[in-house]
Amino acid sequence: MDIRAHWGIFLSNQVDKNAFVATILSGENSNELSIFNGKKGILFSDIAIANFIKKEYQYDTVATGINDTRKLRTFSSGERKKVFLNYCLNQKPDYIIIDNPLDHLDQNSRKEITVTLRQLAQTTPLILLVNRQTDMLSFITNKAYIKDNSFYLHPINTENKETTFFKSNNIPAPIEASIYTEEVLVKMRNLCVSYHEKPILDTINWTIKKGDFWHLLGPNGSGKSTLLSLITGENTKGYGQDLTLFGIKKGSGENIWDIKKNIGYFSTAMTDLFQKNDILEHMVLSGFFDSIGLYVQPTNLQVKIVLEWLDLIGLSELKNTPFKNLSIGQQRLALIVRAVLKHPPLLILDEAVEGLDDENVAIVAALITLLSQQKTMAIIYVSHRIEANINPNLILELTPNKTGSTAKIKI
Repeated sequence: MDIRAHWGIFLSNQVDKNAFVATILSGENSNELSIFNGKKGILFSDIAIANFIKKEYQYDTVATGINDTRKLRTFSSGERKKVFLNYCLNQKPDYIIIDNPLDHLDQNSRKEITVTLRQLAQTTPLILLVNRQTDMLSFITNKAYIKDNSFYLHPINTENKETTFFKSNNIPAPIEASIYTEEVLVKMRNLCVSYHEKPILDTINWTIKKGDFWHLLGPNGSGKSTLLSLITGENTKGYGQDLTLFGIKKGSGENIWDIKKNIGYFSTAMTDLFQKNDILEHMVLSGFFDSIGLYVQPTNLQVKIVLEWLDLIGLSELKNTPFKNLSIGQQRLALIVRAVLKHPPLLILDEAVEGLDDENVAIVAALITLLSQQKTMAIIYVSHRIEANINPNLILELTPNKTGSTAKIKI
């Protein structure tokens, strides 16, 4: 296969990716990608996989063509990508659009899918779409940058610019001091979790204190989500364990809201919760009331605090813009601010930079760094990636074993 047949496209978060993919597949390309016009293409992406799984649930008896004995939804995240890629190949396309294949994968799975794509490139033309320049596969020589919906192909700029993102190095003060004043926030001793006799976590010992900045690491399926659900008090597997959350022994008759009020939480899935017409200011204000939407009249002081936050992150002029109309980077900043609005003792950031382009990663990383300087707050940062500009000083790494994942603390 001629390596000139492959293209690597670095996409800004400002680009309507769905429209761009549709343009390629429709054969209406007017730029260098016109070499694919009139040819049969197929999309390999997390969204395509999710849609296929949705179809499996809707038509449980339909022959999927994935596997004679297993549904795609029964595979792990890494396995799904491999199996779905084989499905794409079985459709005998002239080319395949590969959308951010390294997203949501641990380091070993990244290496495996990279090897698979390198082998695939020997026989099938690829159009690789990535948001991060570090995700561009080395064997692809045709590379371009698309920064807006003109879909014009620009040369890739590899220069690193030093930028000051925020107007101040100080975050707005809390309305009231935290009611939790102890040094230790979370303590678990010899914690073990199994589901249907399958071990998930094995003898986990972890203490989280005020001011800690933790990076929670571990491959797909190692139990990171289970561990987080134990900390938030949502997982019933915490009962009968030596687990203390904000001074409350799990199973002592606690109210889950006594735990949750001490935690600010961000995950990428939260973006889907605010897809109505909530304006940015109201979306952030709802963080004071832990509601999806603003149904309570905020006080003047609460409005003042939110406007100070929006001014800090450079979004004050967009306060009346519907949240769903903001760019993905702006949405990410707003959701993190919403999570930290009440200065919780513990902030959990689950895949906070996943899906962002390099520019927006730098901005969100700067906000995380600023928050990590607040010594009254602990942060648990969850990500498969090691980001150069996000620097936790403590690492809890989960390693899967037959008896469940064990944990190793690195300082």
